[in-house]
Amino acid sequence: QHCDEAKQLEVPCMDAEALKKLNKNKKLVKKLAKKFDAFLASESLIKQIPRLLGPGLNKAGKFPGLLSHQESMTQKIDEVKATIKFQMKKVLCLSVAVGHVDMTPDELAQNVHLSINFLVSLLKKHWQNVRSLHMKSTMGPPQRLY
Repeated sequence: QHCDEAKQLEVPCMDAEALKKLNKNKKLVKKLAKKFDAFLASESLIKQIPRLLGPGLNKAGKFPGLLSHQESMTQKIDEVKATIKFQMKKVLCLSVAVGHVDMTPDELAQNVHLSINFLVSLLKKHWQNVRSLHMKSTMGPPQRLY
């Protein structure tokens, strides 16, 4: 059912059979994880994914989000596109996208405030854990904020 909807929206999709063909092949799963930024899976399939694909998607930090039958696929896709993930690695540096070219300066400022405040709220010592904050456009020089 979701695959038909995805084909209409021209969104790449795989059914259970296609997932079985990957058969825990680490290289293919890794390739799949690299190709896409995020994944959605229907309720019936989400429980089978670890068994069909192994730990590959989890390691890449891209375990699929749940797509229930009541939700519209376009809304869910837009929601996933608008979501950002903070991933702390061993390095004490973090970069995150807060907007795109079509946004107004006000929207960008709001996104920056929201993401900074959210991130600081996650830290144990809040602002004492932050040494510096920089903001940078794609090709522009970094600007120090804090």
